[in-house]
Amino acid sequence: MRWEVVAWAAIALVLFAAEALAPGAFMLWMGFAAVAVFLGVLLVPGIGLLWQVVAFVVLSFVSIQVYRTWFRGRGRVSDRPTLNRRAAHHLGRVVPVETAIVDGRGRVKIGDAFWVVAGPDLPVGTPVRVTGTDGLVLLVEPAGHDHHG
Repeated sequence: MRWEVVAWAAIALVLFAAEALAPGAFMLWMGFAAVAVFLGVLLVPGIGLLWQVVAFVVLSFVSIQVYRTWFRGRGRVSDRPTLNRRAAHHLGRVVPVETAIVDGRGRVKIGDAFWVVAGPDLPVGTPVRVTGTDGLVLLVEPAGHDHHG
């Protein structure tokens, strides 16, 4: 085996492994680019190292752009992950209902932010406990009732 063939195979494997450890998709697509270069050097001996690297960089860039365009909106990577973390941050918090929960939807105010809540229909002022999140919607239940006991 020629060293560059082995090198590109190793780079591809390392990138795929990195993707498995830290999913974010970029490593995955760079891995595909490395595989493409690996196949290129395997099938076409004598491609200079500079051209191999150029091909890898271009393919990585192109595949990441394709990923951003086609797959970004399909849920794997959130454009606003901090908001989801902020929602999760309120788990267990008890707050009064700000806008009455009607047909399963209402609002609460936490700090200086309003949150849409989903839960049983309740009048304004009822204390509710945040039990979960669904995207940016907080799932609530009346705080007075403990479902665990």
